[in-house]
Amino acid sequence: MTAKYRASISFLVALAAAMAVAMPAFPQEQHAAELSKVARLNRAPVSNEILQVTLPRPVVTKLPNGLTVLVLERHKLPTVNIVLQFGTGDMSDPKDLPGLAGFTMDMLREGTTHRTSAQLAADIDQIGATLYCNADFGSTVSTVDASGLSPSTGQILDLMGDIVLNPSFPSDELEKYKARQLSDLEQERSQPFELANERFHQALYGDFPAAVTLPTPESIKATTVERLKEFHDRYHVPSNAILAVVGDVKADEFIALARKTFGDWQGQPVPKPDWSRLPSPAPARIYLVDRPDSVQTNIVAGDYGARRTDPDYIAFYVMNRVLGGGPQARLFLNLREAHGYTYGAYSRTGDDKYREAWVANTEVRNAVTDGSMEQLMVEFKRIRDEKVPEPELNEARHSIVASFALSLEQSQQLLSRWILVQDYGLPIDYWDKYPVQVAHTTADAVQAAARKYVDVDHLQIVCVGDPKQPGNDQKQPIRDVLKKYGTVEVYDTNGKKVD
Repeated sequence: MTAKYRASISFLVALAAAMAVAMPAFPQEQHAAELSKVARLNRAPVSNEILQVTLPRPVVTKLPNGLTVLVLERHKLPTVNIVLQFGTGDMSDPKDLPGLAGFTMDMLREGTTHRTSAQLAADIDQIGATLYCNADFGSTVSTVDASGLSPSTGQILDLMGDIVLNPSFPSDELEKYKARQLSDLEQERSQPFELANERFHQALYGDFPAAVTLPTPESIKATTVERLKEFHDRYHVPSNAILAVVGDVKADEFIALARKTFGDWQGQPVPKPDWSRLPSPAPARIYLVDRPDSVQTNIVAGDYGARRTDPDYIAFYVMNRVLGGGPQARLFLNLREAHGYTYGAYSRTGDDKYREAWVANTEVRNAVTDGSMEQLMVEFKRIRDEKVPEPELNEARHSIVASFALSLEQSQQLLSRWILVQDYGLPIDYWDKYPVQVAHTTADAVQAAARKYVDVDHLQIVCVGDPKQPGNDQKQPIRDVLKKYGTVEVYDTNGKKVD
């Protein structure tokens, strides 16, 4: 780590700490409209000098077989974090087997041609390492993550290489795994958030792969050793992977270890999918999932968001921070602090290669479903129709810069940022410029992003609860209450439409 980098990070971390002290919380207000009038005093300024930072550059090379190797030396602690990322995730599942990418990743640790599942676990524990495999629904990538002490780097790579190059997908372990998955699925389908998430993504994405958020009992039961091997052989190939490390390693030594472990790895190139062809936005609609005897209504609302590579992504991200990006944001201050409807109300964004959903969510008492829907719509329209006042915009920009500054002290976060640059083809100075671009985001840009992405005419809203429970002070059933806000369709917890 260079002296210049240490100094820059020290400035940013000091800035983050100063802003944490300097930013007072909003006082409680009686009306949501008054929240924008809260005075924000004693701001710590973000000077252009402090915002100038040059992150340490990784060494990037490509092996003859197509594997990209990224090494970020960081010698503060005698540890390493290693990630092997594949450019394929559950977004590439076959339509008849939702969850296959995740099943394949999970089964990598269940045995190889050299080690049983128990032997793998013992070898990992013996060197004090961790090793996880993961593929999430809605993601275009899957990962093998490992960490441990730097003297064990070669052994960690050997274990990673064994599960990636030599998986055996033992049939007895697969049957145990499928039994666990069926049990987990039953549990997930009982959770209101999972039901809301499933219905929302189906409403938003239609036949696009991101519509799928859970496996099905049929897909779990139909998973075979042959299908796992087929998926693995097709997508887990060197030209579709990035091997990245951060920690107490020397670049030339790690690259030599990577050549030794993965140099003979072969496979056919994977065609790059086109994730840009989304369904046209559907008209605004409300979906009510009938969950009998629910004491709360889980509300999820949203639309297509921005991609990291979109020119207005940073303005979109700042807009989200103002609207629902934390306990200092409008949704929380309105629904919780001003009205006491909920313990929390937030919104979140994604930044994948396709337009991930922008989503606002909250869980409220049945009796305040009406008021909560009203205040959500108030905030959605306000962020579109009114420019964010400068003090409030400053708070959002400062918060993002502070979070970014603190993240630079975390090796895993730093590594993930460089993997993203490599994977998305971003400019090498993307993160150097990031805090300056955030700090210079204008109210006009934020409003433009709100008008584009908080599209009330195409907003998809899902409520999970008991339709018969009173949803307001007038004791109107929740189903009737929701009709005030748009066309309502009712579904059961199995995803079937109810008349």
